[in-house]
Amino acid sequence: MRHLFLLLIAGALGGAISLAPRAAQAQSAHARFDIDSITDSTFTFVVRHAHWVARGKTGLAVDPEHGDELIAEFRVVQVEGGVATAVVTGQTARVKAGNVAVMEPPGRPFYREPLFWAGAVAGGIIGYVAHVH
Repeated sequence: MRHLFLLLIAGALGGAISLAPRAAQAQSAHARFDIDSITDSTFTFVVRHAHWVARGKTGLAVDPEHGDELIAEFRVVQVEGGVATAVVTGQTARVKAGNVAVMEPPGRPFYREPLFWAGAVAGGIIGYVAHVH
């Protein structure tokens, strides 16, 4: 009877965690950088304290005056002295002053997610109960 109770607790814990609210994809945070200088196929933007911006990272250039309308896709080719240089890899319009570079910061590691630890605890409880039998 005690083991059945532990299994029920583990199941309730797993069910409660699976129903916990999560941020929708549209609600995820993106970093926005003002575009400084623009040439024919490249542009620069100041990355401030975003040390995760590195060569090879990709992003979008958008027009905030028109509801973040997509202007171009880009790839960062150089980061030096807190200024990133990006090359345009595809565009729907010319990049111009007033556009904004949008990049997605790296996600948290799996071991910093509460769902991982809840699963580990639930798995440990279920493993213990199964082992005792």
